[in-house]
Amino acid sequence: MSAQHPARAAGHASQAAVRARDKDAWIALFAADGIVEDPIGPSGFDPEGKGHRGHEAIGAFWDMAIAKTDSIEFLFDDSFACGHEVAFTGKIRTRIAGQQIDAEGVFTYLVDESGKILALRAFWETDRAMGTMKPAE
Repeated sequence: MSAQHPARAAGHASQAAVRARDKDAWIALFAADGIVEDPIGPSGFDPEGKGHRGHEAIGAFWDMAIAKTDSIEFLFDDSFACGHEVAFTGKIRTRIAGQQIDAEGVFTYLVDESGKILALRAFWETDRAMGTMKPAE
């Protein structure tokens, strides 16, 4: 999985910022009008299902969904880069409050000409992920 493709590089940088717990670095990867849809559609993180658009909303998503976790691992099997996008397949393992949850799915990043993230979209099912909950390893 070469990091040379701009969308793949942005995805890896996003994942690294999350692992490092660096909110500012993560937000800086996004275009000013970028959007996070994680998961896509209505969810506990986004009741209206419209996504989190712009740096302020993306920062609020971080505070709600990422900052409260103990750790997040990106366990991706593969990635497919086409045009200005990449799709990673596999799972994201979250540890929170002594529990571990695996969200298996497809995670996409769309970038602009300068490599800024225009859209981070996560295709995963809440009920399916919650079904994996177990004490953290």
